[in-house]
Amino acid sequence: MTVSLTRPAAQQINQGNFLDTPQLAPGITRFWLIRHALVEQNARLRLYGALDVPLCPDSLIAQRPMYEALAARLPREAHWLVSPLSRTRRTAEAIQEAGYGPVPMDVEPALIEQNLGEWHNMPHQELPQHLRLAPHPFWSISATECPPGGESMLDVCGRVGVTLDRLAEAYEGQNIVAVSHGGAIRAALAHALRVHPETALHFSIQNLSLTILERLDEGWRVVTVNELPGI
Repeated sequence: MTVSLTRPAAQQINQGNFLDTPQLAPGITRFWLIRHALVEQNARLRLYGALDVPLCPDSLIAQRPMYEALAARLPREAHWLVSPLSRTRRTAEAIQEAGYGPVPMDVEPALIEQNLGEWHNMPHQELPQHLRLAPHPFWSISATECPPGGESMLDVCGRVGVTLDRLAEAYEGQNIVAVSHGGAIRAALAHALRVHPETALHFSIQNLSLTILERLDEGWRVVTVNELPGI
C-alpha cells in the first residue's frame, strides 16, 4: 500500500499572524493612511505646515490614474477620516470621485500636520537662521526642534499615537481610511514601530502614497509604507 504525504491543494496551513498571501485578512483593525495630493506651486515655496493651502489644480487632472488606483485599492467598507485642512478633504473627494463612490468623512483634528507656529509661511531659504538645532536631513527641522508657538515632531508623535490607540479601540476589527499629512503619517510609523521621531523622519511619504498599519492583540504591524498607487 502506498501512503501519499502530499497535502490537498485546497488545504491551507494556519500561519497565525504571518502575512503569506496578497489578500489581507478581514476582521483586523487596519489603518489605510494616505498623504494628501500635491499642493499648489506658490505654497510649496514656503513652510506651509498646518496652514490651509489649496491643492495644485493641474496635478488633480494629471494624476487621475493614481486616484483611480487608490479607489480600487481601498476597502469598500471603511470609516473615512480627514484632517481639518481642506487639502485632505479635497484629496479624499477626488478618490471617491475616481470610482470609490461617495461616503461620509469625519474630521479628526489630531491627524493635522505639524504646527510650525511663527515659522509658518516663511520662505525655505530663511529658515536656517532661526534654527537652534541642525535640521533633519529629510525634514525641515530636527524632530526635537520646537518652533516658537508651534510643536516639535515629538509633540506630533504624542498626539498621533494617542489618537491611533483611541481609534483602534473605537473601530476594533474594522478598516479606517485616513487622508492625512506627511508628518502625521511618519508620526504614526514612529508609534507603531516604537522608534524615536528622528528615526521615523527617515521614511519617505510621498503625495498620494498609501501606508497600511494594523493593530493586532500582539501589537502594531506595518504592512506597507509609501506605496504609490498605479506605479
